[in-house]
Amino acid sequence: MLLFRQFVNDDLGCASYLVGDSEAGVAVVVDPPFAIEPLVAAAADEHLRLERVLETHTHADHVSGHGRLALEHGLPVCVHPLAEVEFDSEPIADGDIIRVGSIPIRVLHTPGHRPEHCSFVIDERMVLTGDSLFVGDAARPDLAVAAREGAEDLYASLSRLGELPPAVEVFPGHVAGSLCGGNMSSERSSTIGRELESNPSLGFRDVQEFVLVSASVSAPKPPTTARVVALNRGPWVAQQPEPPELAAPAGETVLDVRDFGEHAAGHLPGAINVPLSGGSFGTKAGFVLEPGEPVVLHAASSEQAAEAARRLWAVGLFELAGYVVHQHAPETIATVRPDELKELLQQTEVQVVDVRETTERDSGYLPGSRNIPYRLIRKLGCGALERERPVVTICESGARATIAASLLQREGFDVRPVAEGGIEDFADDVVSFRRCGG
Repeated sequence: MLLFRQFVNDDLGCASYLVGDSEAGVAVVVDPPFAIEPLVAAAADEHLRLERVLETHTHADHVSGHGRLALEHGLPVCVHPLAEVEFDSEPIADGDIIRVGSIPIRVLHTPGHRPEHCSFVIDERMVLTGDSLFVGDAARPDLAVAAREGAEDLYASLSRLGELPPAVEVFPGHVAGSLCGGNMSSERSSTIGRELESNPSLGFRDVQEFVLVSASVSAPKPPTTARVVALNRGPWVAQQPEPPELAAPAGETVLDVRDFGEHAAGHLPGAINVPLSGGSFGTKAGFVLEPGEPVVLHAASSEQAAEAARRLWAVGLFELAGYVVHQHAPETIATVRPDELKELLQQTEVQVVDVRETTERDSGYLPGSRNIPYRLIRKLGCGALERERPVVTICESGARATIAASLLQREGFDVRPVAEGGIEDFADDVVSFRRCGG
């Protein structure tokens, strides 16, 4: 009897799967997260023996748990040879049938997101589409090859998936929150028939039209992408040691993972604030931390520090020197309400920095504001800003504005974020911008 479980990492929008035969007492894991414990526990609860790991492809947004499953549980890993992995693996090819007890899993080679990408058809009843077909969207084609080349392959792969019977259930490798697609739904499953009716990516009848749209990727590529791919392709990555509690940082970069209110009330000088409670913590941290820099976490508790560490490991950020909890935190940061900013703008006393992406800004922005996406502040520097004048950061809701404010404060600016609210509060004051060809 088929046993099927879906596990979703809400922070990254990644999905993993446990597929087993309850009568035979065996199972496989598909696209495991680095934190393998929930899947291993679920298998044990169902009295299933894990036999192997199936990878749809070499992931670029999160560190896979296949290394831990190999090292800690002795499981072989199955992946298409085009992945060119550096570890011992069991190769899979289009049309292969992998049996889990009496349950057949048919391999469909569906390149596009990456050349090695495969989907898995389970008992001809459901398909694990990995990073090819999402609910309401399709994968971005630019993370492994040139965008146009990837888009051409993806078009053919989506056509193959669309030929499956309409009743076949679709379980993707990502849901909303991932940067592997631009408009994917938060829904965790669908059917082939429903996607044929409603998914714009399956509505193209001309490959060149699909390529033109699909290759025009606007979502930013995480700076951890190359590193994560190398980790997933290379030797097994083992479980990391828990970060120790420290008396105080010793020159490392301080990542304050507490809520912004706590950070604003008192933080260590130079600390970067990325709240653990905010969405996409791992991705945001990857955008603002420099590759390889040693990090000390400032957390509200040891439990919060441990959770932050797990989410950083998931995106390949392993340089954690430890964490601090009880600290003398003398630096504060004030905030600005939308109505206060309106008054300041009339007095032309401040520099407003819009920290959204350029594509977001095009739909409406404050006249005279500068656009520096929060993720680029450390990379691009602040040479365009006047140090003598105060700065106000703003985004859509406040989440990115507060991160940006902590980055600018550590550079010596007198900065205040619009922490509650954003551009929508200025609906009557914004101007829009339309790009050529847009």
